[in-house]
Amino acid sequence: MRQLKRGERVRIALTLNGRKLAAEAEPRTLLCDFLRHGLGATGTHVGCEHGICGACTVLIDGVATRSCLMLAVQAEGREVRTVESLSGPDGALNPLQAAFRANHALQCGFCTPGILMSFSDYLARNPHPTSAEIREVLSGHLCRCTGYAGIVKAVEEAAKPPAAAAAPSEAGDRPNRGAGGV
Repeated sequence: MRQLKRGERVRIALTLNGRKLAAEAEPRTLLCDFLRHGLGATGTHVGCEHGICGACTVLIDGVATRSCLMLAVQAEGREVRTVESLSGPDGALNPLQAAFRANHALQCGFCTPGILMSFSDYLARNPHPTSAEIREVLSGHLCRCTGYAGIVKAVEEAAKPPAAAAAPSEAGDRPNRGAGGV
């Protein structure tokens, strides 16, 4: 094993949101700090630095991971996706982001990137979760603003098949004929 001197930096190369990037960092640098300060991916938020709040969640090789519990050097050669990867090239929101907006599933937004990344991973593996399964995934995140109901509703909406999400409701199928219903 290579011995490093105090303050010595190492080069860390990884794929961030589809782009091969590299920067130097001290070996003790947390991945969340490396992403934010070394690579400029500031959508990754740092909350508790103990893996409890979930704000720092990113995808490592497609799996939701707390970036505050991982050293940057451990991401060498890996594929890392942050919240910045979710929208389209034109800035259009993906279905999960759009559902969050439509269902008021965020307020201050601090926890939102981590929640979006956790559900991006989860919905890729389980595209039709139950409400209980959504709540189980959400239990790994702390949000002090929303009360969670809007988040659950947003994930349920994002998990609906496109035809079901676009289908008008039964009441919406009937023409509005005024108070008389004629």
